[in-house]
Amino acid sequence: MRTLSIREALNEALAEELQRDESVFLMGEEVGYYDGAYKVSRDLLKRFGERRIVDTPISENGFAGVGVGAALIGLRPIIEFMTFNFSLIGIDQVINAAAKMRYMSAGQYKLPIVFRGPGGSVHQLAAQHSQSLESFFVHVPGLIVIMPSTPADAKGLLKSAVRNDNPVVFIESEAMYSVKGEVPDDPDYLIDIGTARIRQSGSDVTLFCWSKTVPTCLSAAEQLSSHGISAEVIDLRTLRPLDEEVITTSVMKTNRAVVVQEAWPQASVGSFIAQRINETLFDYLDAPVLVLSGLDIPYPYAKNLEQLMAPNVDSVVKAVERLM
Repeated sequence: MRTLSIREALNEALAEELQRDESVFLMGEEVGYYDGAYKVSRDLLKRFGERRIVDTPISENGFAGVGVGAALIGLRPIIEFMTFNFSLIGIDQVINAAAKMRYMSAGQYKLPIVFRGPGGSVHQLAAQHSQSLESFFVHVPGLIVIMPSTPADAKGLLKSAVRNDNPVVFIESEAMYSVKGEVPDDPDYLIDIGTARIRQSGSDVTLFCWSKTVPTCLSAAEQLSSHGISAEVIDLRTLRPLDEEVITTSVMKTNRAVVVQEAWPQASVGSFIAQRINETLFDYLDAPVLVLSGLDIPYPYAKNLEQLMAPNVDSVVKAVERLM
């Protein structure tokens, strides 16, 4: 085990997969000579050259489409969006091309492509650069959607994503690149896609979370413990497909659930999870399922307003106390 940041763990995952398989290549804005906007691709150009680490113009629809074409002929492209806010320019290639191609070809084509990059809110980047857009991609059949919260998960899940034969949307928290943690040094360290992780066991309520809301829920669970409430914290990690077995087992044990997300509330990942719990586990519930979301407005620039936007430790604690 070594201690790495999420940024370093992602870099290591990319380097190992590029080294292992010559069909893997990375493409995006500033991924080469600038080492990536957030330095996730640091030194990869020096190690693997311009044929494998490809700088592109500001043309998300264009290089996402090139990636889809490359995947169709047997390569394994990793497409970096400088931020997932910019993926909206290339979303036609993700949704109408990558996600549908296996279905429309009756399984004749594989689509081993990863669309990755930072997403979510970060310090004062305002309305167009702080969006949590996972619900857009989770909505689409044919896509796998992953959002890790630790360096070990970031590495193991990214390596699994690169080796998967389906299109994967891999959203990294822009605010968490410097978060550090222990990471296995096994070059074949993989994490099964579609598996959640119980970050803390509890018996009174389950907190479902992913990405940046995981540390928020862990801190809330610590506060709740001092109030005599035992909270289970489940990091979903993969949002499509969901680990419904872990969700079911936990809710049957705790009988209460709160879903905590940074995204907007309407038609969101959280609202879908609440719907699934209500449909399948209603008889086990001692209280309604709550969904804590970001406010239903564009992200403000002003720091004092930005701090009010997303769920925080206090709002999670208060939500749980309302259920007890």
